[in-house]
Amino acid sequence: MLQVWALEGIPEISAGDDLVTLIADAASDGLADGDILVVTSKIVSKAEGRMIRADDREEAITAETVRLVASRTSASGHVTRIVENRLGIVSAAAGVDASNTPHGTVLLLPVDPDASARALAAGLRDRLGVRVGVIVSDTLGRAWREGQTDHAIGAGGVTVMEDLRGQTDAEGRPLVVTMPCVADELAAAADLVKGKASRRPVAVVRGRADLVGALDLPGARSIVRPAERDFFRLGADEAHAQGYAAGLAAAAAAARG
Repeated sequence: MLQVWALEGIPEISAGDDLVTLIADAASDGLADGDILVVTSKIVSKAEGRMIRADDREEAITAETVRLVASRTSASGHVTRIVENRLGIVSAAAGVDASNTPHGTVLLLPVDPDASARALAAGLRDRLGVRVGVIVSDTLGRAWREGQTDHAIGAGGVTVMEDLRGQTDAEGRPLVVTMPCVADELAAAADLVKGKASRRPVAVVRGRADLVGALDLPGARSIVRPAERDFFRLGADEAHAQGYAAGLAAAAAAARG
């Protein structure tokens, strides 16, 4: 049976705060071997001092962007950019967050969410004497679907992909491509109890102890699809414009030759 609940009593986080101590105090003696804690990336970023001055959020987005995937301007003039950020994550606004932050500031994602998750897992294991795993989550949209859900952007001591290839389904047919991203599933389940404005940034998932393991398990970075397997590197308009420009350049080169 899967159980999911949010921890109460975690205060507002500031730069330099000890998340291990704060989470351990909130959990008290309520954690057991095999529990998985899902920690909202926002409190990790705040503790790591990732809040910066930015009167213009767009400048911060540009600084965090390594590749533009698509950009659209609404009728009201608002520009939405879907980009790949320095972590390899493709999302709107490069993960730059201006909600629940002081005016004139924005919050960047952790520098290395996997390292943050491993440090939290190691600290909690040492402090509480229980073998737990940690997922650092962030809210992302999904291609072809409206709305958002939480995804894993960091993981420590947790299996992020459950490889079922080579097994058989209920009818005895072989599974060829089935690899559930259990880290994302756990992050989404945890978001159901954390909420977005309830000040409960950490949830506990119990019932999947089989996923908790060594701290050197592959992190959430391994979830990011490599470029060579990415079927949709650009938005449709951007791909058309790029192809059209390439065609014009080729035609001009042929005419000159």
